[in-house]
This record gives sequence, structure tokens and C-alpha cells, in this order.
Amino acid sequence: MTPHSRCGSRARGLRHAAAAALLALAGGAHAGLFDDDEARKAILDLRAKVEQSDQAAAKREAELNEQIAQLRRSVLELNATIEQLRTELARLRGVDEQLQRDVAELQRRQKDVQQGIDERLRRMEPQKVVLDGREFLAEPDETRQYGEAVGVLRQGDFAGAVTAFTNFQRRWPASGYGPAALYWLGNAQYGKRDYKEAIVSFRALVAGTPDHPRVPEALLSIANCQIELKDNKAARRTLEDLIKAHPSSEAAAAAKQRIVGLK
Repeated sequence: MTPHSRCGSRARGLRHAAAAALLALAGGAHAGLFDDDEARKAILDLRAKVEQSDQAAAKREAELNEQIAQLRRSVLELNATIEQLRTELARLRGVDEQLQRDVAELQRRQKDVQQGIDERLRRMEPQKVVLDGREFLAEPDETRQYGEAVGVLRQGDFAGAVTAFTNFQRRWPASGYGPAALYWLGNAQYGKRDYKEAIVSFRALVAGTPDHPRVPEALLSIANCQIELKDNKAARRTLEDLIKAHPSSEAAAAAKQRIVGLK
């Protein structure tokens, strides 16, 4: 039973008691047990008690109603707070998901930037090159310019090749490509029928790197230039030097055949 129900029951009990007392007093009047003053006093006392009980019950009921109203307000406020927290949580989840996407995008961009930087650094850093059995370091532009010069020569543009290899030597005087550049420069000059300049280039190769794999071919090319210049005596001497210095080379085998044809 709730407090509100108990208060109502108590009030009803007092009313019933008062009613019973009045009945008893009324019956007693006929028997002469009580006089009018005593009966009136008893009725007034009971009525005062009933009123007091009603007032207490009403006050208690009002207090209970206020407590219930306060509880309802508290529940409503709590529900509103919960809903607000749910909304804020959903917003924070959305913010967190966006932050995760932003972080992933930043990481991807950072990776792309780093890869780009690494690629540019690789393009700028000297790279290991193996040419004619020799290993050396060359800058990317150095390799590119050498390759372009060789490409011009392969196209049969001897004048353009002479210019390209000459520019390469000026730009990279200490290049590991130097001996090969001299060799191909001599060939380009030979193609132009500039035999004297070709001899200069081939001899520069022989004198600068006497152990280079292309030295035998350079000596044979010098002899060919001398033959074109009608200097068979010098050509024979060059071919003999080639055979003596590099007897097992393919150029030496070709030199032996050339000597037979010289007068």
C-alpha cells in the first residue's frame, strides 16, 4: 500500500469513528446518559480531529504529488540529457571517422611525397655503371648525355656525333665514360673522313687508358686512318705494335690480314 493510500485510509477511519460516536451519542440522549453540553463537546472534538486528519492527509497528498511531479521532471530532464548525450556521441563518432579518413589521406599524401623525393634523389645521385667490363659511378645527367651522343652516332649523323661527344668531354672531363667517348668520337671523325682528328682521338684513348679493352680496336682504327691517308709505312708500324701488344685480340687477327695487303 502506498503512503497516499495509507493517508486516505486513516482519514476514512476517523470519519467512521466520528460517525459511530455521533450515533452512540444520539442513542444515549434518549437513555439520559449524556447531557447536551457533553455531547456537543464530544462532537466538536471528533470534528476537529477529523479536520486535522483531513488536513494532514491533504498535506501529505500534496507533498506526495510534488515529489511525483519532481520525479517526473527529473525523469524528463534525464531523458533529455541522455538524448543529448546520444546526439553528441553520434557527432563525435562522425568527427572521429572523418579524422580517421583525414589521417589516412595525409598518410597517403606523405607517402607519395616521400616517394617523389626519393625518386628525385635517385635521379640526382650517382649510379653504378658497367661499361666495357669496367665499373664506375656516373651522375644521371652524365649517363643521359653519353647515351644521347651514342644515339646520334647510331643514326649515322657523324657530324652531329662529333659535336655531341665533344660537348660531353667538355662537360664531363673526368667521366668514367671518357675512354668510350674518345673511341666513339674517333669513329665519328673517321665517318666524316676527318682521319687526322680521328687519329688524335684514338691515340688519346691509348695513351690515357692503355689497359682499356678498346685499345686494340683503337690501334686498328689508327692504322685504318693511316691507310686512308696513304701512309702505309706508319700503318704497318701501328699494326705490328698492335699484334705485339695484344696478340690474342680479335683486332690483332684483323691486323695480320691487313699487313698482308700492305705494300
